[in-house]
Amino acid sequence: MGIFGWIILGLIAGAIAKAIKPGKQGGGWLATLLLGVVGALLGGWIGSAIFSVGVDKFWSLSTWLLAIGGSLIVLIVWGLVTGKRR
Repeated sequence: MGIFGWIILGLIAGAIAKAIKPGKQGGGWLATLLLGVVGALLGGWIGSAIFSVGVDKFWSLSTWLLAIGGSLIVLIVWGLVTGKRR
């Protein structure tokens, strides 16, 4: 999967993660979508490191689950980091 595929996957995974965990994480939708891209990369890394599952196919269920899971992790961490500043 190319860089364009990772960006699209991350944007969609970030939107799904935001829908799963609504609330005030700070940064708005743009930051959430960018965090989704980072989360997709994190999910891919976790999947390959722990589960030996590659995220090389865009339409694979494991790819989407890892990307959404990684996005949720990044979104939760971002909420904890930005929540302490208030």
